[in-house]
Amino acid sequence: METARVLVAADKFKGSLTAVQVAERVTAGLRRVAPGVRVETLPVADGGDGTVAAAVAAGFERREARVTGPLGDPVTAAYALRDSTAVVEMAEASGLQHLPDGVFAPLTATTYGSGELLRAALEAGATTIVFGVGGSATTDGGAGMLAALGARFLDGDGKPVGPGGGGLAELAEADLSGLDPRLADVDLILASDVDNPLTGPKGAPEVYGRQKGASEEDIAVLDAALTHYASVLGPETAALPGAGAAGGIGYGALVALGARFRPGIEVMLDVLGFAPALARATLVITGEGSLDEQTLHGKAPAGVAAAAREAGIEVVAVCGRLALSQEALSGAGIARAYALAELEPDPAVSMAQAGPLLERAAESIARDFLS
Repeated sequence: METARVLVAADKFKGSLTAVQVAERVTAGLRRVAPGVRVETLPVADGGDGTVAAAVAAGFERREARVTGPLGDPVTAAYALRDSTAVVEMAEASGLQHLPDGVFAPLTATTYGSGELLRAALEAGATTIVFGVGGSATTDGGAGMLAALGARFLDGDGKPVGPGGGGLAELAEADLSGLDPRLADVDLILASDVDNPLTGPKGAPEVYGRQKGASEEDIAVLDAALTHYASVLGPETAALPGAGAAGGIGYGALVALGARFRPGIEVMLDVLGFAPALARATLVITGEGSLDEQTLHGKAPAGVAAAAREAGIEVVAVCGRLALSQEALSGAGIARAYALAELEPDPAVSMAQAGPLLERAAESIARDFLS
C-alpha cells in the first residue's frame, strides 16, 4: 500500500496556537499512530492577523519597521519579503492588538502606520505587494495610510484634518498629487476575507464598528464622515467589494493606490505555494479555532477545502469549537471535523490545553483515515 502523504494546511487557533504550532501538534499526533506517514506542513492565513507569520513559515524573510500605531504611539511591525514580493499585514501596524486592554479610539484611531509599512516594503524593492487587511483598530477609510504615503487631507482652512474617521467630517480637499511615485509601478493586491462596501447597512462602521469600541452614536458619525470622504475622493469606489475591509482601508487602497481586490485565502494560497504542495498529498488537514458560518465565507479552511476538492483530494478539519452541521461541512468539501470541545467541553481549559488536545485529535484522524 502506498505511504499516505498528508498536507497540514491550517490557520491559527486564535488565542491558543499559531498556525505553525497547529501544524506541529497535528504532525506529532499523526506520527504517534502512523509513524511512517509523510507529513508536509503549510501554515495558512486569509489576509488577517497571522498572514506575515504564514509567509515567513513558507520561506519569506521577516523584516521589521518602526511605525505609528493606531493611537499615534510608535510600534514595531513586521512584514515578509521574498525576491520582489512583499506580504504586508495591516494589523501589524494598525491592529486591535496594539490597543491596551479596554482602550478603544473608534473616532481617532489611524492607519498611518499601515502606510509607513507599505513604504518600508517599497524601500525594500517590492514590486508586488500582497496587502492583507483585517483585525484593524481603525475606521478611517485608509486616510491615515494615504497620508503616510504622501496624500494631504485638508479642512476648509487648509489645515490637515484630525486623525481617524471622525476627522474626515471636516474634509474639504484631498490632494493625492504627492503620493509616492513608486506606487505607480507596483501590483498591489488587496487581500481580504470580507467584501463589504464602505458605508451603509453593510458598511465598515455598521458591521465592524462595535468590535472597535464604537457606540451607536460613533457609528452614525463614522458612517456620515466616510460618506463625505468618499464624496470627495470617488463615491463609485465606495460600493465595490472590499471597500469596507478593515475600517475602510480597502477603499483607500482601491480608490487611490490602484489596488485590486482578491479573496485573501486565494491570494495567500498562491503566494505560499499551495498548489504544488497539494499535488503531493493524499489527505489534507485544515482548520481554525472556530468552524462556524463565518468559515464558509472566505476563511482559510473553506479556501483550502475548495482547492483540495477541485483536485479530488480528501479533506478533514480540526478546530476548537464546531458550529457547523455535517451537511454544511460536506458542502464545503470537508469530510469530517474534529473539535477540541469534544475532548474538553470547558472552553477555558480547552484553550489552555489546546496543544495536547490537538495532538489527541490528530491521533483520531490517523486511526480513522491512515490506518
